[in-house]
Amino acid sequence: MRGVVLITGVMAAGKSTVAQALAERLPRAAHVRGDVFRRMIVSGREEYEPGAGGEASAQLRLRYRLSAATADAYAHAGFAAVAQDVVLGPDLAEYVGLVRARPLHVVVLAPRPEAVAGREAGRAKTGYGTWTVGDLDGALRDGTPRIGLWLETSELTVEETVDAILAGRERARVG
Repeated sequence: MRGVVLITGVMAAGKSTVAQALAERLPRAAHVRGDVFRRMIVSGREEYEPGAGGEASAQLRLRYRLSAATADAYAHAGFAAVAQDVVLGPDLAEYVGLVRARPLHVVVLAPRPEAVAGREAGRAKTGYGTWTVGDLDGALRDGTPRIGLWLETSELTVEETVDAILAGRERARVG
């Protein structure tokens, strides 16, 4: 895979782990972690919560622009840029529009909500805050455009998920 690969899904879907494993399988790759751009805001950060608008929405859009620009920069330097972040609903099409490098692949990790809840309960970091697994799963399944490669990963290992991404790379290609 060349260009940019965006891996998205709800929190605890396995985006970070899968993106890292995919990048490690490629001969020349960078892992662009979207949440890094959120954490760079030291003061004045507004967390994006259900119903958020205003400044929280503006910071989320800034995070997406920075992530897409960074992925583009790596791709233009000859790296496969594996970007990962929670990009759901109409934001997915907007993110795709921000990326200039080609080819562009979109991979949506869509494990069942009960699998996500189990993963969330078993990890040290907690990402959900005021969100629920059901909230984000609904935004994913009901409000996200069906572009790219959608994978139900509840029963897949990380390695099997990476294999599925590599095997489905043409279906993942959106640009």
